[in-house]
Amino acid sequence: MAEREPWKQALADYVNALNEACVREDPRPLEAVRDPEHRRRLVRRLEASARRNRTEGIAPVRSELRARIVRQAAGDREALADVELHHLRSWKQREQPWLEERVERERLRFVRMGRVWRLDRVEPLFAETEAVWLETGAEEEAEGGAVFPVYGRGPGVAPAPYFNPEAVGKFRLYTGEWDAYRGVPYRREEAVAYADLWWNKSNPEYETFEVNCTNYVSQCLFAGGAPMNYTGRRESGWWYKGRQNGREWWSYSWAVANALTGYLSRPRAFGLRAERVSSPYELALGDVICYDWDGSGTYRHTTVVTGFTTDGAPLVNANTVNSRRRYWDYRDSYAWTEATRYAFFHVADEF
Repeated sequence: MAEREPWKQALADYVNALNEACVREDPRPLEAVRDPEHRRRLVRRLEASARRNRTEGIAPVRSELRARIVRQAAGDREALADVELHHLRSWKQREQPWLEERVERERLRFVRMGRVWRLDRVEPLFAETEAVWLETGAEEEAEGGAVFPVYGRGPGVAPAPYFNPEAVGKFRLYTGEWDAYRGVPYRREEAVAYADLWWNKSNPEYETFEVNCTNYVSQCLFAGGAPMNYTGRRESGWWYKGRQNGREWWSYSWAVANALTGYLSRPRAFGLRAERVSSPYELALGDVICYDWDGSGTYRHTTVVTGFTTDGAPLVNANTVNSRRRYWDYRDSYAWTEATRYAFFHVADEF
């Protein structure tokens, strides 16, 4: 360990404690985490997912945790580091294994206490919930009379996405000539292939948002053949067009979880449509799950189904906390609570 960066030993100790707790599903190694608030977060999600695993007969096989320092700033008595934690976890259910990958980002503060450096505070970055909603009444009326909050600008508010002008014209838009498109199948395998290709990197044809989960799922649906419903109104349809005359052209349903949930919930005769089903076991590849973390009726996260366990439970891909083949219920998320509710959407087989 280089003398000029002695705090990195404290980082290594933290990563080892996380990995040991995960592979053993035992919170005791987390006692080494000195930030009490973060330790509670870690224990809460570990215990929630362990209870689920015992019920479903899921067992950990192997866990590997890699840390990459994205940026750092260190002084004589304090060091700050933004770190990517790449989890690779093998699970099995009735002897059938699968591999889950996940990338979490955290901001760590280290302090020197005498000759020893210790991890003092941990802040998860980019949690699996959309940023602050506008509280100024700035809302738009969407199809069917539903009202969805929108993004704005200012401290604590997620910036509105900027769309790549080069994307204009590269995507086929459907503006009412549906008869020529009807009967085209949803290519579920292509949606999954796209989800696996871009789960941990950005397609340069699209802008990547700070909260990117719904933008990513919309791209997966489009890659599977779902036609855009271009209305020219951001509060209606489902579309991504780009930037024109300085304006960002996208529908809220393309990039905002609650708006996509509302769009998929409303019946329509053609175009992107889905049936809301009561159980995750009714879903197929390329289907969509939306997450309401606090039971308030507002959906803050979206995933796409990319696989199944032996017993038929969905495994999902997602962005924001980039995830591949993750168990669908997200009990291992900092955002999950006992009040969490889900919306399960089976996408139509033909558009």
